[in-house]
Amino acid sequence: MAERLITPNTVTQNIVLSGYGKAGKLEQMEKVLSGMLQSTTSKPDVWTMNNIISLFGNKGQIEMMERWYEKFRDFGIEPETRTFNILIGAYGKKRMYDKMSSVMEYMRKLSFPWTTSTYNNVIEAFSEVGDAKHMEYTFDQMRAEGMKADTKTFCCLVKGYANAGLFHKVISTVQLAGKLEIPENTSFYNAVIFSCAKAEDLMEMERVFNRMKDKKCQPDSATYSMMADAYKKEGMSDKVYDLEQEKQMMAVKDNVDIEMEALVDV
Repeated sequence: MAERLITPNTVTQNIVLSGYGKAGKLEQMEKVLSGMLQSTTSKPDVWTMNNIISLFGNKGQIEMMERWYEKFRDFGIEPETRTFNILIGAYGKKRMYDKMSSVMEYMRKLSFPWTTSTYNNVIEAFSEVGDAKHMEYTFDQMRAEGMKADTKTFCCLVKGYANAGLFHKVISTVQLAGKLEIPENTSFYNAVIFSCAKAEDLMEMERVFNRMKDKKCQPDSATYSMMADAYKKEGMSDKVYDLEQEKQMMAVKDNVDIEMEALVDV
């Protein structure tokens, strides 16, 4: 940009940062960040902060996430609700419940609202370890505060009950999702299939899989992987083979669809 006498601004540098982050080029990313901190034309903003701490949080690099958070705060950037949700999600995935709770209390202190995303991150943290008691408590608190649950909420609840071995509650949760007209997407069906596999109920797993396709909800690699693992565990190699064939056919169909769309756009 400099060679063409184009001065980068915050927006363009944020795009560059995002690209480096997704490509895993962390050294180049930190170099751009350091330049932004010293720049007069492309100073980092809250979007920059959210992007960077989210990157390190998703990688489980908590110390780096905290270091950059403090650096941005020292620079004078004020956090927003999404910033705190990112921190809560990262701490939850690492089972750092004390820090997760501290951030939530800090949000209350500063009058930042707890959003659906806030609650989802907490529910997900307890879901991953099968802590049904605290998961339920969080969900009940969410509803008591009038916060609307979404598809991710129910995905976490379904998987959490499965991880806790409470398969009867998986059924009631799926029924509640239907009653509340929660959108059923690939992630939702994957959560139910995960639960069926966990319960070793392969007939129900197949029924859910067929319903998923009937609803025009396309299975993804996670769907096929979970089902294949369940069949392998039972030594059902013929079922694994059928799944692999179907997966390959779906991949070919997707490629054809993409090529047809490209021709239409020409």
